[in-house]
Amino acid sequence: MRLRRTVEVVVVVVTVFVAVHPVGAQADDTELGREVYDDFCVSCHGRDMVAPGGVTFDLRKFPKGDFERFRNAVLNGKPPAMPPWRDKISDDDLKLLWAYVQSGG
Repeated sequence: MRLRRTVEVVVVVVTVFVAVHPVGAQADDTELGREVYDDFCVSCHGRDMVAPGGVTFDLRKFPKGDFERFRNAVLNGKPPAMPPWRDKISDDDLKLLWAYVQSGG
């Protein structure tokens, strides 16, 4: 009886997760995020997040579970090299950009 209830709960959780996070939408978010990256980040962080050298951070190594750190760096910049994008990037674009960074390029 207990196992059956556990299985039912797992099925509900997985069903809700898939409904809220459809695979196609994640792929679309990643592609849209690549466009945002190309607009704002590619000149310093390189194509496909492969930095051309210098002092820029390798975004492929950014911690995948640390959105707040990412958000803070993008919005507030990382002086002296990275400018703040607070007034130039929307919240939606920030989330798309995060989807792209999480994909690893």
